[in-house]
Amino acid sequence: MAVTAEQVREALKKVKDPELGFDIVNLGLVYDIQVDGGKVSVDMTLTSPACMVGPLMAEEAKAAAEAREGVEEAEVRIVGA
Repeated sequence: MAVTAEQVREALKKVKDPELGFDIVNLGLVYDIQVDGGKVSVDMTLTSPACMVGPLMAEEAKAAAEAREGVEEAEVRIVGA
């Protein structure tokens, strides 16, 4: 069964910004989700350009997306605001 961008968005709600305690989707940090079969691409930003946990949040987002049934591989890119 093919995964949808909305299903990936729901999975990304498990990823919390450690400083604010809210998920990256509701904070508006996820800009775009593209799905091509089992491959997912996520563009997101950080609450601050100097955020020290940026790489960790990107890894958590990748893991959350890949945990969703139907996702074989996820790529998460940190983009500017």
